Amino acid sequence: MKIKEFITVDKERKLPIQGEVLVEEGQEVSFDTVVAETAISGDPVMVPASVTLGVEPEELEECMVKKIGDSVEKDEVLAKYSLFFGLIKRTLTSPLNGTVEAVSNITGQIIVRGAPIPVHVDAYIPGKVVKVLPREGAIIETTGAFIQGIFGIGGERHGRIRVVVASPDEVLKPDEIGPDDKGNILVGGSLITLDAIRKAVELGVAGIIGGGIESGDLTELMGVDIGVAITGEEELGITVIITEGFGQMTMHKKTFDIFKQLDGLMASINGATQIRAGVIRPEVVIPYKAKGKGGSKEELSGGMVPGTPVRIIRNPYFGAIGKVAALPVELQVVETESKVRVLEVELEDGRKVVVPRANVEIIEE
Repeated sequence: MKIKEFITVDKERKLPIQGEVLVEEGQEVSFDTVVAETAISGDPVMVPASVTLGVEPEELEECMVKKIGDSVEKDEVLAKYSLFFGLIKRTLTSPLNGTVEAVSNITGQIIVRGAPIPVHVDAYIPGKVVKVLPREGAIIETTGAFIQGIFGIGGERHGRIRVVVASPDEVLKPDEIGPDDKGNILVGGSLITLDAIRKAVELGVAGIIGGGIESGDLTELMGVDIGVAITGEEELGITVIITEGFGQMTMHKKTFDIFKQLDGLMASINGATQIRAGVIRPEVVIPYKAKGKGGSKEELSGGMVPGTPVRIIRNPYFGAIGKVAALPVELQVVETESKVRVLEVELEDGRKVVVPRANVEIIEE
């Protein structure tokens, strides 16, 4: 898990299906610059034409006013039929805007496909286009702070960072959020309350970042229990990122110090999270340029050694942060009676605990 004060960040921005790329390599882009666009076909609707007109299916084609491939607007006439020298007239109108896709002389139905749904992919972060992906999108590069959380909900947003609390162990309270916070990304300390989130949504806050959240509050906010699926598609009107875990948990000091240092800058956030089957972490990107600093891209490769900062990601120490104190070679029996590789972690409060190595993640600072 990365907690970086300054690093080079690359983001691949791709369409779900092929389309048109609207930027060029070397171009400077902003948060909301549209990188690529396409259109997804609308849903098909079956119209019971022969029944409505009172004709046999094989007669339907002769009644058509619109032909296959024609565009049609809602309530526009698709087909008509008259009998008794025009004394009786019947018409069939389109239920939606779209295109006539098929006319069946077997079922007597007309298929009208809804209008194409436009899809746009924006840059998400301000920076430079370093590579164009033909017909798909582009890779955007910037420098700045990059912080990953442990859990999040809500999708991509951007706004100005405002650190609301004075220390990382304080609770973010509703009365600390005001109308001037519309569009901001608020940083709390040890706990984000449900009341604070609801007030933030009411005032149009873009996002909230905090150390912890009560699991019951999260369930009430979302209306469902959290499973193992990917989050990030929730329509809650806000993005929430938790940096430490569930319950009241003091935000990691380095994380809080970075937010304090960069208070007032614009940032991009994404709450998308997946715990299993390919880890996806919620993230905060705070772009800025710093003289004399190089945005390193190197990845952590040395693995765990004594002194390596880690976070425990399983109970009973879920969310606890510490440093590797020892790495015993011998397998040890754990509560499940399995023999596993373990490590000794010295927690921030001075306690030393032994946990399976699979139950920790390295914090890359």
